[in-house]
Amino acid sequence: MIAPGAYATASLDPRGRAEAALATMSGADFPAEAERLLDAIGYASARRLRDQTGDPADFMRSSPQTQSKDALIAAANSIRLLFQVTDEEIAASAPQVRPGEFDGGVARSFLFIAAELSGDSYSRGDYAAFTREINKRFNIPAVVLYWTAAKRLTIAFVHRRPNKRDPNRDVVGSVSLIREIDPTAPPDRNRVWIDIVAALSLDARLRWMESRKEPRNFDGLLAAWLDDLGAQELNKQFYRELFAWFERACREAQFPAAGPKTLTPQEHVIRLITRLLFIWFIKEKGLVAPKLFVEAQVAPLLKDYDRESGDSYYRAVLQNLFFATLNTEIGDAENNPRRFSKRTRNDHRNFSVWRYEEEIANPERLKELFGKTPFINGGLFDCLDSEDASGNGGWRLDCFTDDVNQRKDYSIPNRLFFDRNGIIPIFDKYKFTLRENTPIEQDVALDPELLGKVFENLLGAYNPETSENVRKQTGSYYTPREVVDYMV
Repeated sequence: MIAPGAYATASLDPRGRAEAALATMSGADFPAEAERLLDAIGYASARRLRDQTGDPADFMRSSPQTQSKDALIAAANSIRLLFQVTDEEIAASAPQVRPGEFDGGVARSFLFIAAELSGDSYSRGDYAAFTREINKRFNIPAVVLYWTAAKRLTIAFVHRRPNKRDPNRDVVGSVSLIREIDPTAPPDRNRVWIDIVAALSLDARLRWMESRKEPRNFDGLLAAWLDDLGAQELNKQFYRELFAWFERACREAQFPAAGPKTLTPQEHVIRLITRLLFIWFIKEKGLVAPKLFVEAQVAPLLKDYDRESGDSYYRAVLQNLFFATLNTEIGDAENNPRRFSKRTRNDHRNFSVWRYEEEIANPERLKELFGKTPFINGGLFDCLDSEDASGNGGWRLDCFTDDVNQRKDYSIPNRLFFDRNGIIPIFDKYKFTLRENTPIEQDVALDPELLGKVFENLLGAYNPETSENVRKQTGSYYTPREVVDYMV
């Protein structure tokens, strides 16, 4: 057992302490590791339940019999109550809190619980059901830390509201969770999760309560935790990073500016972002090979790949993925339209064949990586080049062609995708989920609603003086989920 506050006194800021505690998690002694993480962010206590067996059935013995209770007992290897934090511990950890100040309100303390699960991964719904079952055992808020067999950490919390019939009781409500953090990932890949865990620190949550004039008690602390475990703040953080990349790409990339039909650099970049975001979501479903977005995997497939000054990744990988893979039917073994261009007159304006074979060191391996990707029947991946030649009044917007002269005005450097501030490292920092958040379950992850938000925000941002007119002209309005929930 560690002494309360021992880990938090290390000579690091809260973020550094959270990062160090996460880095030491291996699952060898998960309850002790969970305590170190909590202590690092300011929550520690000597109030413990003695003589615990850790047996899930024993822990849940007093709970009503339900299917989700049975599922939890079946999934868990052990469940233990780590400790209880009361007003006394808060006052000892935070000098700015007066003794007795946290005793007001409905909630009078927090519980922290560690649960070790036998499976490698669980859905948001599973974690939500497990967390509700554990919270039903107690009449005070319980924070649950889960550890899976694949060495992933989840932190879950339940909103509790006062019972309308009995003000001395409360009702278990919506669940918010940070799902399946990989503590073994490099700090730059875990930066977002480290920031979120650090933001849950007692000191940070006390500042939050003060800034919003919330009561300084456990009800206020509950509201403060739920605020930081909401996906809305994560979406804002992601959009800030994405917008910085958008502005950078508009400056550093080159797009065709002459011809009977053109797009602004901002419109080109918005289309690229929207396509990549969509791909990132379907990648979560296993429909696109993740290796296509790992520099160490794709660089050997491209001839003379150079991150800083080269631009072959966008052409040879992304354009072939967009136009000749996602926008092309697979067909059968004998009649498969997915092939490299034969560089003949018939293939010259055929946007359904792969191009740039002369820039690819291993075409067969690239074909393998494209092999599992389905045909997406929609306009997002349409090539916007005309079928008419430039000399006959045609135009080149995407410049998807083997003719070097016709694509000389289109260049997106490899560095925009893979350097430290590239769009792929930005995406890799965040967890993407295919299930949209609901009022009763919130995963701190980016869900498909983000596609609409990003498109509308960028569309309005690229011409700040006339953003409202731009949205009206295109009909690009997106109704926020909270408005839909309220209306429903």
